[in-house]
Amino acid sequence: MENVNQKRLFIASCLALLVTGLTFAIRAKIEGVFTTTYLLSKEEIGRAFAPAFFGFAIAMFAGGFIIDIVKTKTIVRLAFGLHVIGIILLLLAKDFTSLFIANVFIGLANGSVEAACNPLVATIFPTEKTKMLNRFHVWFPGGIVIGGVLAWLIMDSFNFPWQVLVGILFIPLATYGYLFFNERIPETERVASGATYKDMMRNVGAPYTIIAAVLLMILSAFIPALSLNFNSMVPYLIITAIVVLVIIEGRLINKISLLFPLVLFCMLLTASTELGTNQWINALLSTNGINPMIILVVMTGIMAVGRFFAGGLIHRLNPTGVLLGSAITATVGLWLLSISSGAMMTVLSAAVFAVGVCYFWPTMIGFASEYVPKSGALGMSILGGAGFVATSMVLPIMGKSIETSGPQITLRNMSVLPIILIIAFIGLSLLVRKKFPKTKNG
Repeated sequence: MENVNQKRLFIASCLALLVTGLTFAIRAKIEGVFTTTYLLSKEEIGRAFAPAFFGFAIAMFAGGFIIDIVKTKTIVRLAFGLHVIGIILLLLAKDFTSLFIANVFIGLANGSVEAACNPLVATIFPTEKTKMLNRFHVWFPGGIVIGGVLAWLIMDSFNFPWQVLVGILFIPLATYGYLFFNERIPETERVASGATYKDMMRNVGAPYTIIAAVLLMILSAFIPALSLNFNSMVPYLIITAIVVLVIIEGRLINKISLLFPLVLFCMLLTASTELGTNQWINALLSTNGINPMIILVVMTGIMAVGRFFAGGLIHRLNPTGVLLGSAITATVGLWLLSISSGAMMTVLSAAVFAVGVCYFWPTMIGFASEYVPKSGALGMSILGGAGFVATSMVLPIMGKSIETSGPQITLRNMSVLPIILIIAFIGLSLLVRKKFPKTKNG
């Protein structure tokens, strides 16, 4: 692209996402500190960590709506400022409230990074979107690998306090801020192509229903009293009402395919499967005869390598084939983890699970960019934001399940999510074949 330094912008974007991955690994490590030192229960920690996910969702939603108005550079600067505040607050955290507030800022910062960088990568690599989005998203698991190794070195080997681990975040933060500084950032693909804002909204399918549903999810995660009790009929009635409203708004009012709402539904489950399990890895595998942070490093290392070489796989199988295979493998991985007892079995099971969830996130984002391109930055932001807010709802549920039913039952229950995805991805594949006879590849 003319007058645009693609390489510098891509590296800066990757470093910004690296910070997101590092915060994920650090939360997984300090979960134990806040249990033993600050005496928080697993459910309280799940709620204190939840803002890192629903804050992410809020930032992605807001960013998707305003990025074409305020420009990508403004969202990047906002991410940088929020990261600075969030990291400082995390360093000072010592109870539920302070940990909660720190994660609000970190979640908003991380969401702003994806709100800006997903459309930026798609814009600067218009002919290789899915491939480059997968390479960009290498740095989320890559950040977890680096964070996991640093956590083991700093806290386990050298016995330094957890605040030293958190302070490491300032290094990549300062670097991505410097690389973005004074660099020309192009208009988003939607603006460059001439598609209107109204067209972007319409291509989401049922934007108002979807946005209202995600806001309800955020409130449910944010306010414990509003948490949905799936032992009653109320949540199922709400879900049924949302589905009906999506069909009415998408098909009867907007008269458009419901491809995007179906992708969004899948994103809720793929994100919860991947992020919910990884975030609780310390508690889920603490009695399996191996340091859970080593397992986290192995898993995310596999994910990083897989995403880097995703281009060839996506070319051969196409995105829907990759997603279907991922759902099957993730189901097997969770089931194996639920019966694992020794170090070797746990590592092998974790590796299977990592292969399963490896391509979920970037391929879902890339799928929307490929097959619903006019949904633009808003579509990407809705997918990413909804995925994280779904995870914020799952975290306290998993925390309570770990305390009451134990890790193995919790892992077995989580395997229901990818089983549902297998059915959904078969449907998505059939819909894509019908709508796009000559399937496009990433």
